[in-house]
Amino acid sequence: AMSKFSASIPDSTKNYISQTTGQLFSREKLRPVSVCFGIGEERDFYVEKNPALLIVRIKHNVQFFYLNYVFMLAVIFGLTLFVSPSAILGLALLAGAWIYVIRASQSGSLKIGAFSISQNQATMVMGVISCFVLIYILSGVFWWALASSGFLTILHAGLRDASMHQDGEDQVAMMGDIPPPGEQAAFLGQV
Repeated sequence: AMSKFSASIPDSTKNYISQTTGQLFSREKLRPVSVCFGIGEERDFYVEKNPALLIVRIKHNVQFFYLNYVFMLAVIFGLTLFVSPSAILGLALLAGAWIYVIRASQSGSLKIGAFSISQNQATMVMGVISCFVLIYILSGVFWWALASSGFLTILHAGLRDASMHQDGEDQVAMMGDIPPPGEQAAFLGQV
C-alpha cells in the first residue's frame, strides 16, 4: 500500500519535499551549545523591557535556534517516555502483538477461528490498531513533553540575546579589490 502511494506521487513533488527537508533539518542549522547558551559572551541572557525589541528578539531566536528547540523537544519526549512505566509497558505489549502477528502470518495468512486473513490485511489492521494504541499510550507523554519544551523555548527565546549571531541574510556583498600591503590606493578619486 505504501509503495503504491509513493509511486503515485510525482517526482517533482518528491524532489521538492526532499530539498525542503534537507534545508530545514540541515546539520548547519543546529547551533552549538556555546552559541545556544552564550558561553563566553558578555551579555548573553537579560530581560528586555521594550516590548517592540522583545518581539524582534523572540522572532530572531525562533528562526535562529529552531532546530535546537526541536532537538530539545525530542530529548524531553524521550526522557518523559523513559520515566513513564505505563508507556513503556504499553509499547512492550504493542511490540509483542506485532511479533505475534508477523510470526502467525509467515505462511501468508493468519487464521483466527474460522476466519482466514491475508498477511497484507493483518498488517494493515495491525497498523491501524497501532496508531490508536500509540495515540492513547503516548498522549500524556506527548503533551507533557510539548508543554515542558514549549515553556523552555519561550523562556530561552525571550531571555537569550543572540543578536550578534546573524545568518548572513542581511549582509551586503562587497565589490572591489583590496590593494596589496604597502601600495597606496586612490582615495575619493585622488591619485
